[in-house]
Amino acid sequence: MKLDPSNARWHCLRFTDLSVTALQHIYAARQAVFVLEQRCFYLDVDGWDEQAWHLAAWLPEHRLPLAYARLFPPGVKYPEASIGRVLTTEPVRGQGWGKLLIEHALAHSAALFNRSALRISAQAHLERFYGGFGFHALGEPYLEDGIPHIEMRRAAVHPTIKP
Repeated sequence: MKLDPSNARWHCLRFTDLSVTALQHIYAARQAVFVLEQRCFYLDVDGWDEQAWHLAAWLPEHRLPLAYARLFPPGVKYPEASIGRVLTTEPVRGQGWGKLLIEHALAHSAALFNRSALRISAQAHLERFYGGFGFHALGEPYLEDGIPHIEMRRAAVHPTIKP
């Protein structure tokens, strides 16, 4: 069943502003996607959450967020601001929510981090997807948690959606 993204509630909150329930649901979504679906065994709760802003799209009838990403200020993960732990959950895959998530992540990053350049560690098979948002590959692919990744950079963020 196609879920209408216009009904989604988007929240971008610091770690300390997340409710315990929201945090539990975010962790459950991350584990479902990265650990169970991708069969990647790694420590998801990695100590970086406390320094991130957490962007998530919610619909009332779904316990887990339908789309999610972490946003980091410049100087935390990279010299540039960064986006990571990007995911869409199973109910919305193939419905354009991933594109919408990146549009929101770019807009929020621009507003929060003074239009800083962005750097990401993208799964290599998504290089073209992120390229559509102005990201360019830096260097060669590498393995991260057993999955090919590529570092990518975007020079500037010009939001198309107001956060």
